[in-house]
Amino acid sequence: MASATGLSASARFLRGRIRTGFVRSRNSLMPAIQMTACAVGAYAFAEYVLGHSGPLFAATSSLIALGFSRDPRLRRVIEVGLGCTLGIVVGDLLLHWLGSGIWQAAVVLLFSILLARFLDSGTIFTTQLGLQSVLVVLLPAPAGGPFTRSIDAVVGGVFALLVTILVPKDPRREPRNDVKKLLHELAEVLRECASALSYSDATQAWHALIRGRNCQPLIDAMRQSLRASGEVATLAPAYRRHRDELDQMDQSLDYIDLALRNSRVFARRLTSAINHAALSDEATQNIAEILQETAAAVDELSLGLAEVHDGTRRAHLRTARSELRQIAGRLHPRILDVHRLEGETVVMLFRPLMVDLLEAAGVDSGEARDILPPL
Repeated sequence: MASATGLSASARFLRGRIRTGFVRSRNSLMPAIQMTACAVGAYAFAEYVLGHSGPLFAATSSLIALGFSRDPRLRRVIEVGLGCTLGIVVGDLLLHWLGSGIWQAAVVLLFSILLARFLDSGTIFTTQLGLQSVLVVLLPAPAGGPFTRSIDAVVGGVFALLVTILVPKDPRREPRNDVKKLLHELAEVLRECASALSYSDATQAWHALIRGRNCQPLIDAMRQSLRASGEVATLAPAYRRHRDELDQMDQSLDYIDLALRNSRVFARRLTSAINHAALSDEATQNIAEILQETAAAVDELSLGLAEVHDGTRRAHLRTARSELRQIAGRLHPRILDVHRLEGETVVMLFRPLMVDLLEAAGVDSGEARDILPPL
């Protein structure tokens, strides 16, 4: 029986992995075609036009520069080109002083990695500088001299930039997906807090706190995708008109980040309030309703920020602002039937979170604060 259960679980896991793999491959089809065409084109240009023999670095540098990374492509191109060139220079100098051999290669590689980390924090830059320097020591120079590899790396980078400019993907796609995931998590944090209040379950409030803490990688990923998307919108003429939208999304992300931080502070305080029974039944019900309504407004904000069509996008944002204004106008301890000091602290900690959400929805900072009822 246990063996059959184990086989069933393994089969489900395998089916899930296969299904996920197919979805990932399907979504990567167009980028894969671009990367293939770019790598082969760069290799062919370096071999047939420049006359380089086996210009592998033209193909590999174009693949690195395009890639599936969220890092901006222009930075990757610069890291590949500079890392390759400096690596050859360092390798040649140390080869002249130390000679060639295994222990010399170890010394060169160690020195190159430390030098790369001193000069820049980029992973690709470190890899390229270390790789080129050790290749200079261990392998004979290609026809045309050691800097042929550096020229090949520049060719690959230029081809990658040409693909970015001439055949770009919509730079808003990844940030939209990211903000949708991020706001979904924030809404779920608020719903878990509401449920924790309704059932007087401090453990669930603590789980909401943990869920809020786990959102930091999503924020970091969105910041990276916004930087890369901003670069595409700047380089590609077809998408320059979307730079304002990306700037607005970047500004909204700052406020969403603050809202998530405040949600963690709120969830921690809520855990304590539940443990100490600091809220009456009426206050518990009122605050739980506020949390549920705020979560619904966050869902509306998510629809607005992730929407493709401008008209629908503005409509969702207007609805989100309206809902958030109505909720903010009730955030006063007396309005919510909160009378004890610890319960009042819960309401006080929710007010800055509401200001952050209003600002994320496009409300001016001063106006957002004025919507809150005076204390």
